[in-house]
Amino acid sequence: MRRRLANAALFQLGWFACVLGAQRPWLLPIALACLLAHFRWIARGRGEAWLVAGATLGGSALDSLLLHLGLFDFAGDSPLLPPWLALLWALFATTLNHCLAWTARPWWLGSLLGAVGGPLSYLGGAQLAGVGLPLGLWITLPLLALIWAGLLPALHGLARHCRR
Repeated sequence: MRRRLANAALFQLGWFACVLGAQRPWLLPIALACLLAHFRWIARGRGEAWLVAGATLGGSALDSLLLHLGLFDFAGDSPLLPPWLALLWALFATTLNHCLAWTARPWWLGSLLGAVGGPLSYLGGAQLAGVGLPLGLWITLPLLALIWAGLLPALHGLARHCRR
């Protein structure tokens, strides 16, 4: 239980450091420290490193696609996903085997949490990080809900695979 609470606390601290770090880059080392603390004191086995790597790459690819489709508007003209968002994916992946493990079975728990929590996290993060949502809330949030309803159960599948 202590590991799950520590995992949740590290993720929340890291989440705020990432989204606020979009405009204050000096906060990003705090998020990185949260990730390293997870691997030092909470993670179990090498499979978790593979999970974090896979989820970070997959999540970054998904957000890059959404960026190019015009769902997000990051400050600047870079066609690349900002580093703080990739770091946020890594931090999120650390929750799958720990504080969010309860959403793995039955699958619909993960789907429900993804459909509600995913868009809300993006909305809060966009407001704090200064990310534009050019398509508006009425298109962006339902689209993110559909994506995350499938994504969180898929990420739990990746977590199961990496535990083997």
